[in-house]
Amino acid sequence: MRILEMNYEFPPVGGGGGKATEDLAAELSKLGHSIRVLTARQGNLPRLETCAGFEVERIFAFRRQRDRCSVWEMIGYILMAVPAGLRSVCKFRPDAIHAHFAVPTGFAAWLVATLSRTPYVLTAHLGDVPGGTPEQTDRFFRVIKPLTRPIWHHAAAITAVSSFVARLARDAYGLEAIVIPNGVDVEKSPAIPRAPRETIKLIFAGRMVAQKNLTWGLERLAAVKDRNWTLDLCGDGPSRAALERHCAALGLSDRVTFHGWVTPDDVDLAMSTSDVLFMPSLSEGLSLVAINALAHGLALACSRIEGFADVLVENENGVSAPLDDAAGFERALGRLLDDRDQLLRMKLASRAKAASFDRRAIAARYEQVLQSAASKLSKGRK
Repeated sequence: MRILEMNYEFPPVGGGGGKATEDLAAELSKLGHSIRVLTARQGNLPRLETCAGFEVERIFAFRRQRDRCSVWEMIGYILMAVPAGLRSVCKFRPDAIHAHFAVPTGFAAWLVATLSRTPYVLTAHLGDVPGGTPEQTDRFFRVIKPLTRPIWHHAAAITAVSSFVARLARDAYGLEAIVIPNGVDVEKSPAIPRAPRETIKLIFAGRMVAQKNLTWGLERLAAVKDRNWTLDLCGDGPSRAALERHCAALGLSDRVTFHGWVTPDDVDLAMSTSDVLFMPSLSEGLSLVAINALAHGLALACSRIEGFADVLVENENGVSAPLDDAAGFERALGRLLDDRDQLLRMKLASRAKAASFDRRAIAARYEQVLQSAASKLSKGRK
């Protein structure tokens, strides 16, 4: 097949959704398909590039920063991606279009697909679904939700990265999505993770925004600062300056290191020497960071939300507590930090659980969905 992957963000721009697109494109290419990615350009990134067996075209779309995208920049991507997508259809002649994120990419993919009569598959991640990140998008969706209905209802197929995102899509649009999780290279780290050392190393990786709930998370860590631990914060965002001040006020500056925006390879390197993924998020779809942590054999210390239900088994490969139970989360962290034998068992359990997210198997599932969508085009041409 020839597949046009569309995503408004793609490494090194954006977060987990872009990395998931990159991994999928690489694996589909290995399966013998011709893949072209259409994404937004930022800074001095090359307009055209070939990597891992597939093509990447980056179009000017007003994007200024790598770690965040404003509503106006999303609109800019839609405006620029439609003509660019139509050019790609004429030259590349895809059998199917695969759009990541209903908003904003889905708008562009729907228009390109409608104008070119090419079927498209829509993959929902979280923030592009009403109710996914209410603290950020509730007001936004109250305005634009009626405009998003055609994107969902005209897709040849809909997939969601987790059972939670699939439920949100069903509640919002009355449609059943096929759950296909994000994948990870399970061979990137040793099959047996390293045993915890004297100092337990925690790591967070992601955007520093309200959704990640790091202010609350740092307060929970301050309650267990009598234990021997450190925290690496990999990422950047609008909350970083306030978090650095809050960290100092809590007396944690000697324990917590802010690394700023780093590459996925840098995150892999940091995870290879870490013990625990720390993610006190308010909401998640299916965090690629969490799946990556499984592959590296990290125990999980997360908020008890639906977005982590597919990756965390309580007291088996990690611990969690409800967001309204600060004391419960502090007790869970204390248990995790006090018992190194238990922590090692959790790390081993995470590494074993990673097998269910092997990106080769995930790509094979997407291949079936995309082939089914492409067959609709073939039937239409007959």
